[in-house]
Amino acid sequence: MGVGAMIGDVVRSLFKKPATEFYPFVKTAAPDRFRGKLHYDPEKCSGCMLCIKDCPSNAIELITVDKVNKRFVMRYHADQCVYCSQCVENCRFKCLSLSNEEWEMASTNKQAFEVTYGREEDIAVLLSRAARPGEDEPSCE
Repeated sequence: MGVGAMIGDVVRSLFKKPATEFYPFVKTAAPDRFRGKLHYDPEKCSGCMLCIKDCPSNAIELITVDKVNKRFVMRYHADQCVYCSQCVENCRFKCLSLSNEEWEMASTNKQAFEVTYGREEDIAVLLSRAARPGEDEPSCE
C-alpha cells in the first residue's frame, strides 16, 4: 500500500461516523428472541424434571419440598448456563422462560450467579432444613 493511498484512507476516516457504540452510556434494546436470564414460575411446575434432564450444563436443580402438594424450589446456576434454551423448549407446562430484557448479569462475586426460585414459604423451609445439620436432606433430582 502506497503512502498516497494511506493518506486518502486517513482523510476519509476523519469524516466518517464511528463504528462503535457508547455501550455503557447508550444502551440499545436486545432482539426479541434474545436469551437472557432464566425465569421460573413455581405455580405451573409439576416436578416432571424434564428441564434437568435436558440441561447440557447441569445448571438447574429442582428441590422437592412437598411432592404431594407440588411444592418445588429451583436452584439456577447462571455461571454454568450456556443459554441454549433446551429447558424452556422441553418444559411441557411452560413454567420456564428466558428473558430478553435481563441480560446484563456481570458481577464481581459468585453468589450473584446462584438464584433460588420458588414460593417464599418453600424457600424458607429449604433454608431452615439447611440450617439444621443431621436431618434428612431435601431431595434434589
